[in-house]
Amino acid sequence: MLCYQYQESVTVTTVIRIYQRTGLLQSYLFHLLPVLGSLFGLALAGVALGIWLAEIPETSRLIVPFSGGLLIGIAIFWVLPEIANDSGWLLALAGAAGGFALLWLIDRFLYPVRRDVHRFGPPLLAAAGVHSFFDGWSISVSQTQPSNGIKLAFLVGIGVHKLPEGLALGVLLLSATGSPWKAGLYSVVVQSAMFVGAFAALALASHLASSGTGALLAVASGVFIYLGYHAIEDQARERGLSTALLPALTGAAGAAVLKLVPGL
Repeated sequence: MLCYQYQESVTVTTVIRIYQRTGLLQSYLFHLLPVLGSLFGLALAGVALGIWLAEIPETSRLIVPFSGGLLIGIAIFWVLPEIANDSGWLLALAGAAGGFALLWLIDRFLYPVRRDVHRFGPPLLAAAGVHSFFDGWSISVSQTQPSNGIKLAFLVGIGVHKLPEGLALGVLLLSATGSPWKAGLYSVVVQSAMFVGAFAALALASHLASSGTGALLAVASGVFIYLGYHAIEDQARERGLSTALLPALTGAAGAAVLKLVPGL
């Protein structure tokens, strides 16, 4: 009798778990995929625009430092304030400093990216992948909230920065790989992390502290700042400080202006 009850309990528990997983998958497929697909397309449109602009000789000397400034602006004006709002400025700034220092140490002692623009591809891919993962994570969490205002705020906020983020990624990956199709392929891989992040949030969000995800995002923002700085410095050494500084400041200012739009 006890054995039968135990088996029945195990069976019921198994059925409940299967039902929960099925509901999780259905929620992912029918509610999140259209949203994620739109953001994915928007990011790849930015990548294509960045690659196209970088291949025009007249604009290539301007678009690389502009994209570096844009990358720094996204980190400073978009990512870090969001982390600080959830986990405090101490964690946000410490994580960003740690990410910057980590890449500097790698650059200085292990994998020198500063001497060759083609070598900052792997750390850029890693940082952009983490960022994209948590874009998907944030969208997933926000779209499960009962408030339509929260859903819309996250959707618009992430959507607005996906286009300039994609533009910066396309330009810098083209500089790193020297091949438009490779830059496009790597961008697809990076942006696909958004789908993984969204599903992971549905499955794991209740088990992870927000400070843990915030720390990872903060480190990624520090890597963004370093890579943006490197892109600007590389152009400054080749064509002069004034040639690189003005488009870089324009890119950073553009990210800041977008953040000032009410509701984003």
